[in-house]
Amino acid sequence: MVYARPPFAGPEVVLAYLSRYTHRVAISNRLLISLDESGVTFRYEDYRRDGTARYRTMTLTTDEFIRRFLLHVLPKGFHRIRHYGLLLSTGRKANVARARALLAVPPVAEPAEPVEPTEPRTPCPCCGGRMIIIETFQRWMQPRAPPTSSAPTGMVTP
Repeated sequence: MVYARPPFAGPEVVLAYLSRYTHRVAISNRLLISLDESGVTFRYEDYRRDGTARYRTMTLTTDEFIRRFLLHVLPKGFHRIRHYGLLLSTGRKANVARARALLAVPPVAEPAEPVEPTEPRTPCPCCGGRMIIIETFQRWMQPRAPPTSSAPTGMVTP
């Protein structure tokens, strides 16, 4: 059960709040310091340092900045959503287990081992009959010629 009150300012405010997390870009405009012939200068946070040394600046050539920026652009149709609180990845298992214990929810049954099919051959997508694998190619390799057949073809060679 989830207890959720209606939002005070309306659904538009809730949508605006959530969109800040789902449509966040790689770097915000407030972090950009300058753009000139030497490159792009911006501020960033170095999480390995403490204190004032944590906030640093970096200047990259324009090409390198665009390359790094595009690494964070998701393909069309994808949305970046981050999980906070209970679903934070560092403690997700422990948090969900603790929540289940507090709510007295029975533990989730582990899925049974998948049953090996008795017929190892895959069905034909057209007729449903069982196909025989003659040769398997690695993903990066191309077949060089048709597979050699061990069955006689009935052709006579001179």
